Amino acid sequence: MTTKYSTRHAVHPDDYPGYDNRRIRDNFLVTNLFVPDEINLTYTHYDRIIVGGAAPVKKSLPLETFDDLRSSYFLERREIGVINVGGTGVVSINGEEHTLKYKEALYIGQGNEKVIFSSSDPKKPAKFYLNSTPAHTAYPVRKIGQEDAVVIELGAKETCNERTLRKLLVNDNIETCQLQMGMTDLKVGSVWNTMPPHTHSRRMEVYFYFEIPEDQAVCHFMGPPEEMRPIWAHNDEAVVSPPWSMHCGAGTSNYTFIWGMGGENLDYGDMDFLKPTQLGIPKEK
Repeated sequence: MTTKYSTRHAVHPDDYPGYDNRRIRDNFLVTNLFVPDEINLTYTHYDRIIVGGAAPVKKSLPLETFDDLRSSYFLERREIGVINVGGTGVVSINGEEHTLKYKEALYIGQGNEKVIFSSSDPKKPAKFYLNSTPAHTAYPVRKIGQEDAVVIELGAKETCNERTLRKLLVNDNIETCQLQMGMTDLKVGSVWNTMPPHTHSRRMEVYFYFEIPEDQAVCHFMGPPEEMRPIWAHNDEAVVSPPWSMHCGAGTSNYTFIWGMGGENLDYGDMDFLKPTQLGIPKEK
């Protein structure tokens, strides 16, 4: 079996302030997503989202179910979003092949039994980043390229957060049950993402960081606004952000990240914004 998985249980916000750095990383940082010729999945108890990576090199990789799902196949009660962050690859769905180039996305709806990942060139292998949420309705398979994205320009040079946000697998583009995914590119000279910082208690979110130079890193801030903590993330690593957690980040260079959400609604604008001056201020006793 080439599909491997681990489980992350939910954390209560009152417990979070007592966590040390190691425990925060163990609970919220997802590493080793792309192991050659493996699919690695993290099954979280935040809106039951699964975060993973498929890294076919010398062989094709079928998306297999696992014990905790109690399903006869992976997408029996789920939907999944796929974004390629490597060389050109192919996703076969019940025998129909879909080619994904770098930064192209694919939505696969509930009920698709056979999903297989492969690389077009083993010397330049694909890296398929995956987000999956529970689903109650079967929606069609859809490929979304960069040219199909809903593009929003955000931030400014003066505040070091000039960036381009691309809505890929969102309800502006396609029908999904609850999954939403998109991508944000930081411009050269900008380092801050997700400004203003915010929470959205109706939905959880996962941030996947990539295009980080080998000798650089991103500091992702999370937690209750009054008890925020940092997680240092490196290239091809993800951070799971609970619904109660604020989130923003700053890198030692510019970078790109994929955001994925699941939960109560499909309203991208449903955010409770925070001013930077509100962060880290303890609650009154």
